[in-house]
Amino acid sequence: MAQKTKKSKGKTQNFYDTIADVHNLMMKVNGYRDSVAKYLRSLELNLDSKSLVLDAGSGTGIVTLGFYSAGFQPKKTFALDLSFKSLKVSQEQFEKDKKTDETNICAVQGNVLRLPFADGTFDLVLTCGVLEYVSLDKGLKEFARVLKKDAKLVLIPVKPSMVGSVLEILYNFKTHPVEKVEKISQRYFEIVGNYKFPLGEPIGWSKMIFLLQKK
Repeated sequence: MAQKTKKSKGKTQNFYDTIADVHNLMMKVNGYRDSVAKYLRSLELNLDSKSLVLDAGSGTGIVTLGFYSAGFQPKKTFALDLSFKSLKVSQEQFEKDKKTDETNICAVQGNVLRLPFADGTFDLVLTCGVLEYVSLDKGLKEFARVLKKDAKLVLIPVKPSMVGSVLEILYNFKTHPVEKVEKISQRYFEIVGNYKFPLGEPIGWSKMIFLLQKK
């Protein structure tokens, strides 16, 4: 995987730069934000006005928007993505949104395998549909590196399913088997929750959630 990182980065970045506006519209229509907000609201994440949060692979900002819809108000949220266009679209969404404090959100262009943050920086990491593009082990290890001890990772992977198979073709990624996600996660985290969105919610057709706590 290491030998393909540069090439993969370029292809993925260009792809999402191209589809950012359409992707953003799809995320709005399918109700992902409300589903994420409902789930996060149910958790005891122990965040306060001093907390630092990372949305790793933030795309057009749907998970960050859901996070703020859930009522959280951390000191700072960092929205990191490879795609400049996706970050631009996300900033536009944050500025328009009444529940989101855009002054406390910092957009960062970067790679999830080489996060530009010091060890133990964050109180929470959120990531959705990102590790499908990279080595699962390297991605989870990097997330663990930037998390404080006992801090949590909300991992929202694409679940293996018929819909997941279609998305693999459309978005050119590879879904990780659930058993593999569980096994590799336990190298760096305790699995403290495994949530399946109800099928009545569109996000449930393609995504599931693991709540992980850094060892």
